[in-house]
Amino acid sequence: MKILIKNGRIINPASGIDKKADILISDGKVEKISENIEESAERTIDAAGKWVVPGLIDVHVHLREPGFEYKETIATGSYAAAAGGYTTICCMPNTKPVVDSEIMVEYIKLKAQREAVVNVLPIGAITKGQKGEELAEIGKMAKAGACAISEDGKSVENSGILKTAMSYSKMFDIPVFSHCEDKDLVAGGCMNYSAQSQIMGLKGISNDSEDVIVARDIILAKSTGARLHICHVSTKGAVDLIRYAKSQGQNVSAEITPHHFTLDDTAVDSYDANTKMNPPLRSKEDVEAVREALEDGTADIIATDHAPHSSDEKNCEYEKAAFGIVGLETALPLGITVLVDGGYITENQLIEKMSVNPAKLLGIKKGNLSEGFDADITIINPDTQYSIDSSTFLSKGKNTPFNGYKVRGKVEMTIVGGKIVFEKGQIK
Repeated sequence: MKILIKNGRIINPASGIDKKADILISDGKVEKISENIEESAERTIDAAGKWVVPGLIDVHVHLREPGFEYKETIATGSYAAAAGGYTTICCMPNTKPVVDSEIMVEYIKLKAQREAVVNVLPIGAITKGQKGEELAEIGKMAKAGACAISEDGKSVENSGILKTAMSYSKMFDIPVFSHCEDKDLVAGGCMNYSAQSQIMGLKGISNDSEDVIVARDIILAKSTGARLHICHVSTKGAVDLIRYAKSQGQNVSAEITPHHFTLDDTAVDSYDANTKMNPPLRSKEDVEAVREALEDGTADIIATDHAPHSSDEKNCEYEKAAFGIVGLETALPLGITVLVDGGYITENQLIEKMSVNPAKLLGIKKGNLSEGFDADITIINPDTQYSIDSSTFLSKGKNTPFNGYKVRGKVEMTIVGGKIVFEKGQIK
């Protein structure tokens, strides 16, 4: 099928293009980019006033399937991704059973091929059952198609096991995604340790619970030569450690989530469990630090840590509520509203951090609108202003602290491999 997208503002940081032009899609690929393309096509789309960008890529998503389908499925998670402008997502392995073998990787891939409307790349666990005792089948998972390994949801406590895993990851040329959290320092906390937590009578989680594991994992990555990716960075101390590692030429990347660059721990004051996530919302100083990390390139990627839960898991006492929020359908407008409108990064840098850099981290031929690349494309109306309404989410999860939040920028169309999968609020 041929699709012609006309008159859009093409933002393609991978090639340095930012101009008004047309794109011709044929057989799932970008065939031509030029001004005033005059060719017949089965579908012509007028993108005047819109951004036409490489499909967004989220390297950190929880799809919950298998085992927790009441929260989300591969299908519904992919619908939410398409609605958010994502054409590729990477799913974490903390399912039931855990994705810790080639069979489980192949299961996720097959299920996604049959039911998902976007590309789904499985991430394999570092240890069997995520128990931290014995290495998972890293080589076999990589061969089966795992794009990375991670123990997300927890850190690998045994440094020796993690070091061996990093050595294997280098051998098979896949990155290690690190969730940095010292459980002994977390000690049952449920929000950021601060004056706010003391006022509210909630047990706090100190910054050093994150910082100490970031430091350890950077040291181990340097020792092994592994490619290390630090997930959901939330503290100024972690930013400083990553910035220093990069200044030394170390192959370390980092992601920031929209909730960590938008909200601070004062948002918890209503005891709304939709403000409970891991790592927790931090101080205003930490929020400013992660914004500056995105601004100066210390943080390469914006990822959602999309973590859907049922209403019962959130509508309870704050201490007992589940950690995590959904993010696929709110990340782009929050990025535009907070970071671009806030003067931290440009539109080009936003797309770079949400598409180009994730593709580089994963080593996939995506995140680029150049001729010959897959026609994974997102069309955005940057002028649409609205209030976020969780009742419209395509995700099963409605657990967001951004309900009613006023934002700018809305996805109008998502194209995956030359096929329109989402258009004006509907999965196609």
